[in-house]
Formats: sequence, structure tokens, C-alpha cells
Amino acid sequence: MDTDYISLLDELDDMLINLLEDLTSEEWNRQTIVPLWSVKDIATHLLDGNLRSLSMLRDGYFSENPKVNSYRELVNYLNGLNADWVKATKRLSPEVLLTWLQQSGREYRDHLKSLPPDAQATFSVAWAGESVSTNSFHIAREYTEKWHHQQQIRLVTGETEKLYQDRYYVPYLDTSMRALPYHYRNVPGNPGETLKITVFGQSEKSWLLSYSNHWEVVEKKEETQDSEVRIPDEYAWRIFTKGLSAEEAQKVCKISGNITLGKHLFSMLAVMASY
Repeated sequence: MDTDYISLLDELDDMLINLLEDLTSEEWNRQTIVPLWSVKDIATHLLDGNLRSLSMLRDGYFSENPKVNSYRELVNYLNGLNADWVKATKRLSPEVLLTWLQQSGREYRDHLKSLPPDAQATFSVAWAGESVSTNSFHIAREYTEKWHHQQQIRLVTGETEKLYQDRYYVPYLDTSMRALPYHYRNVPGNPGETLKITVFGQSEKSWLLSYSNHWEVVEKKEETQDSEVRIPDEYAWRIFTKGLSAEEAQKVCKISGNITLGKHLFSMLAVMASY
């Protein structure tokens, strides 16, 4: 991938700290679109991501070795870890969280910079159906994690527009769309059948999913598509992160052509979660 995700992570972390530093006590405790999580809870979850990744990926320290035999079991295990951490860190002040976020974020980004891009990552990107992933995909995945969690906070504070700029949003979308072939793997298709996904708002960008012997994201621009889904930018990331139900997505998006093919997009996730 040509996108410099490391530089974007530097910028994204700086924006997060600047955002959190300006929050009032009331804003820290506001409810977000994540069930049961406040702004502070999401900030502590981001801290956990830094610390746990540093411990495992840089230091080789794995506190436990869970027996996980399926994607659902993995999701359940991670959900348990997340809930335990958020509960334990409720006793920490916003000031402590900010200090630790800055330090751990800097150390984690330094670690990511040291990774050979094409070498095998410690963990695969399971939501894209990969059992083995490169470090470059792992880094891009980390960007999507930090992007969407920060946007969850910004949604509460009314400051979302910055992350909808192409510089930040298109890399998020490009990475998330890598889940498309895996998500559509069991959907029947005809040779040459094409689905176009268009996200529009501050600007407009499209992705094409085409069927040959299997579904794949392609670069070629066809004159016509069998189906097109048009999604306002404020909703695309929420669809892919379990922040908007399929039913809600159908109300705010437009599908033309093959409705069944297009509707299947609304259950795609680009995070470790399950419906």
C-alpha cells in the first residue's frame, strides 16, 4: 500500500490528545454510541490498545494463552478483556489517562516504525478473512482502530468534520474495504457481476467489487454496475464498526440495481465484532 499510515498515526494521535485536553468534566463522562461506554471509557480502551500491543508485539509478553477455536470465541475473549480493562481504569483521572496515552502512543508508533512492512505480522487481520497478514496490513488496521474510536468521541463533542477530510478518511475506508471479498465470500455471483460502493460527503470516492471465480476488489472502471450503494460519509464508518444497524443503514443509504447484492454490504464489519 502506498499510504503512509505511520505518519497518519502520528497525526491522529496528536489530534486525539488535543481533543481530549479540551474536554470538560461533563464531556469526559458523556455517553457515546458504544453501548455502556463513555468518552472516558473509549480513551481508556485506546490506552489499553497501546499498552497491550507494546507488551505482546514489542516485548513478547503474553499474560495468558486462551484456547480459541473460532472467530466468535476470539471476539468473546476480546470483549471480556475490554470490559475488564474499562472497569479497572474507571478509578484513573483524565489527567493520568492523557499522560499515559501520550507516552504509550509514542512508544507504540516507534515500534510500528521498526517493523519490516512485508514481514508476517504477529496477528492476522481476521475481519478480512486472513490467517496470515503482513505488518503493513497490521499497521493499516491499527489506523482504522484509532480512527474510528476517535471519531466516536468526536461524534459526542460535535467535531467530526476533521476526520472526514480525504487525508484521514480515505485511508480508513480503503483499509476497511479490504473486508469486502471475505464478507461476500458466500454470496453467489455471475462472471463480471459488479457492485459499486460510493461514499460521499466532503468529497466522493468509489470502490468496485467484482465476481470472476470469487469476489475481489478491482481497480477497473466499468461503464455500468449491477448494483450501487451510495453511503453518506457520516454513516459509512458507523456501518463497518457496528455503530449503525443494517435496518438503520437502509434508511440513510441508496441502493440501485440488484438490491439483494447491495443490502449485504450493511452487515459488513471491519472490526473484531460479531452480530
